[in-house]
Amino acid sequence: MTPKSRYVLDGIVPILQTPFHEGGTLDADSLRRLVDHVIQAGAVGVICPAVASEVHRLTPDERRAMVEIVLDQARGKVPVFVGVSTGSAEESLGLARHAATHGAAGILAQAPEAIGADGGQLRAYFRTLARGVDLPLMIQDLDWRGGGMDLALICELFEELPTFRCIKVETMPAGPKYSRILAATGGRLHVSGGWAVTQMPDGLERGVHAFMPEGSMVAIYRAIMARHRAGDREGARHLFERLLPILAFANQHIDISIQFFKRVLVAKGIFRTPVVREPILRLDGVQERIAAGLVDRVLALERDLA
Repeated sequence: MTPKSRYVLDGIVPILQTPFHEGGTLDADSLRRLVDHVIQAGAVGVICPAVASEVHRLTPDERRAMVEIVLDQARGKVPVFVGVSTGSAEESLGLARHAATHGAAGILAQAPEAIGADGGQLRAYFRTLARGVDLPLMIQDLDWRGGGMDLALICELFEELPTFRCIKVETMPAGPKYSRILAATGGRLHVSGGWAVTQMPDGLERGVHAFMPEGSMVAIYRAIMARHRAGDREGARHLFERLLPILAFANQHIDISIQFFKRVLVAKGIFRTPVVREPILRLDGVQERIAAGLVDRVLALERDLA
């Protein structure tokens, strides 16, 4: 078998938020504006739906509708990876086949939570997806409190499954795992960072290929990455430090992140409302005031970059 070459998807690949009308239904027009916005801001690809999309609060039909809208609006300008994570391999495979039918570039999958770290069940889940649909597979290695998937298992699956080309690392800590995966696969496995964007300079120093944050600040993330890759580490560090208060607030909890960045998108005129789905950990009055000031900071940062 010919050795795999690295999948090329280098840059910022945002997770698209899900916009809702005041009544709580999917807002297709706002979603289309978000697709246009992230592409214009320099995204090299998009992912939907995933955790930042409130995916666990969407029905299967809403997930399919969102995917069809995004693929139609992107029109091949950038690759679209479709999140297919569910509670079972069979349900995930159904979503993956829907994605393939509608022209997705690949799929993103996190193993069901019930599997935990069970190596045998992890193998079975990812084998089902990889063998059931002919699309590049991006594994989401998500562990909010720990080290995530075992490195030996990642390498085993990478060598066994031809479609497994990318991994999105969201572990604590993430940096050393980036390095271990890159070394163990000889740089052939595409490695990206997601929730650990608060350690973006660390990931850049380690040679991470892409970052996959939420979709409202693509221009800022892209500028940091571009400066670093051009050799301007001081400029990248300075811009990142201007971003840090925003990340420190938003990354306290995923529910805070979802609510904050929807407010940014409303302020930009992309989303009509900041409506989120329940259950969610709501911002209190103090957080609302802090969020308002930080939204202004995002807008000022982007004005400076422009």
